[in-house]
Amino acid sequence: MIRIGTSGWTYPPWRGVYYPKGLPHEQELAHLAGEFDSVEVNGTFYALQKPESFRKWSAQTPDDFVFAIKGSRFITHMKRLRDPHDALSRFLESGVLTLGPKLGPFLWQLPPTLRFDPALLADFFAVLPRAHDGRPLRHALEVRHDSFRDPRFLPLLEEHGIASVVADTARTFIELDAVTADFAYVRLHGDEELYTSGYTDESLDRWAAKIRAWSQTRDVYAYFDNDAKAMAPRDAKALAARLAPE
Repeated sequence: MIRIGTSGWTYPPWRGVYYPKGLPHEQELAHLAGEFDSVEVNGTFYALQKPESFRKWSAQTPDDFVFAIKGSRFITHMKRLRDPHDALSRFLESGVLTLGPKLGPFLWQLPPTLRFDPALLADFFAVLPRAHDGRPLRHALEVRHDSFRDPRFLPLLEEHGIASVVADTARTFIELDAVTADFAYVRLHGDEELYTSGYTDESLDRWAAKIRAWSQTRDVYAYFDNDAKAMAPRDAKALAARLAPE
């Protein structure tokens, strides 16, 4: 299974460019879900959401739609993964689990200043929920400090079944092209300029080839985060077209 989408959907620059002019804001998710089968929720990174928000989002999307959930920055950036139990409980109790079968992987993005600490990571991985209502829960980790080039890092992810995010960051942060779990998680932040530049046909061809190869043995989730100039939905459509069944 391959799912292609965007990171977030509420962006003013998309209005009148990707979204039709005059489209009510509350219909933007439904519009996006008519073209893609998944989206990465960014709002959960910045603040706890309410259960009614998750229920509303679920009602606006098709039955086979999937939401990837970005983990709380309070856990990753403020507490820096230390003593996560209470914060993680509050995060999960905010309503995210009400998505049921529409709940996809959790994305945990670490700050650029957080160094590789195997004990810290192992403790964090140990408290992550792995199932809910009989369905498995998946987790992906995006790192940004060069210390994660440590040869112990990827085996640690494999040991705990955590996906290493394959992130294209326009050479701004560390980029690890490795798959460490039973699924692959790809984040495309910009080809030449972080969050801004679009992807060329040649770049999209390369990413399509990688994703096609990974999908032979595992599920793949890929999200475009180059949202500043409405490039993300354009590039996501172009990548999805390359990966569509013949």
